[in-house]
Amino acid sequence: MSTVNDRSSPDRSPVLLGVTNLTKRYGSDGTAIEGVTFSAAPGEILGIIGPNGAGKTTLLEAVAGLLPVNSGDVFWRGERLQAERRRNVLFYVPDGVRPYQDQSALQVVSFVGNVFRRSEADIRSTIEEVGLPPVLRKRVHALSKGYARRLMLTIGLLAPHDLLLMDEPFDGLDLRQTQEVTGTLGRQAASGRTLILSIHQLRDAERVCDRLILLSAGRVRGSGGLAELRAQTGLPNGSLEEIFLALT
Repeated sequence: MSTVNDRSSPDRSPVLLGVTNLTKRYGSDGTAIEGVTFSAAPGEILGIIGPNGAGKTTLLEAVAGLLPVNSGDVFWRGERLQAERRRNVLFYVPDGVRPYQDQSALQVVSFVGNVFRRSEADIRSTIEEVGLPPVLRKRVHALSKGYARRLMLTIGLLAPHDLLLMDEPFDGLDLRQTQEVTGTLGRQAASGRTLILSIHQLRDAERVCDRLILLSAGRVRGSGGLAELRAQTGLPNGSLEEIFLALT
């Protein structure tokens, strides 16, 4: 199982995605994110962590080009990437969405796979990888929270994009299911895919991520691998929770 402690560091020499000074305000006094800057490399799992209300979803939606921002830029392989072009290179998997609710899970997955021109073998193997077979005949609106999360993960994995943005991929999953999904995401990264995950459960983040961006009240409070964050805070044996509290 990959963790922020023992996962082999990917090659970070090329920057795949760069985000610079991204700011989103609502009205005159409501700042959702302020001056957020970070980068992600090929084959990296980057965690955006913080409590509910920290600005994680806003940040992912802004990076995906779904939410207009007040300032800041997004770069793809060093070139500025306008919002309308981002869907061509990255795929956003939102939290709490149940697409085509009156269709069965199998119908939805098959439709998405066909849109992305995936083979039947690819679709079947992805369904198996994510553990979706028990509910393939169920309508989407009848899925449990955990299986609805697995459905969205399946859709994300079928997308051909080099980078996935995933909002709370472990929400609704129990410990065993979280471990299974962690393994799936680790294998995706090992194949060269870049994953940016928003996570509010710090133990899940520590388990799966190569690097972490600590977000609080819309601002980056720290970033790096666990060893780097421990060095920044002077907590050589500190847990991610202790580090987060120290930096925020």
